[in-house]
Amino acid sequence: LVCLTGEVGTGKTTLCRAFLANLPKGIRSAYIFNPQLSPVELLQAIADEFGIDTNNVHSQRELYNLLNQTLLAGYAQGERFICVIDEAQTMPASLLEQVRLLTNLETNHEKLLTLILVGQPELQQVLANHNLRQLNQRITARFHLTHLSWRDCVQYINYRCKKSGASRSLFSTLAMWRLWRASNGIPRILNTLAD
Repeated sequence: LVCLTGEVGTGKTTLCRAFLANLPKGIRSAYIFNPQLSPVELLQAIADEFGIDTNNVHSQRELYNLLNQTLLAGYAQGERFICVIDEAQTMPASLLEQVRLLTNLETNHEKLLTLILVGQPELQQVLANHNLRQLNQRITARFHLTHLSWRDCVQYINYRCKKSGASRSLFSTLAMWRLWRASNGIPRILNTLAD
């Protein structure tokens, strides 16, 4: 279980999409971008993303078992499974409990599913709640995206300009400084101002 947080506009979703687009062969992924679901709907959404047919499965227990069987079969064939849940700070406690139960899908030696929770800084506060301590304790890696530094901002602007076909720098150093200050180093705002 991994947790990625960051302020609005720092590129969490862009990072997730780039990560998922560049997974090596043999890794199946699920991307849940709207976690305003019931526990059953979450399991159905994950199964759908993995290409699992859930038409004749309706209960939470049946979905959990079907998901477990599919992950075990894939694991036996050398496949690995990753599920990214974006906007996780909006998930109610009952849904986060379902996420915790998904971390129980394992063999005797290895977890079958890697879960990545992505959200705004409020996610850290949600996970710190006493009733979610079991889930919080299972998080093995945490990372918080921060605003771009001045140096990062210059590199970012130059990279974006180059990717759009510019053959020279479009902004003076002073203009880039003003863009960085006005955006507070938040990429989404920086993009808007630079446009």
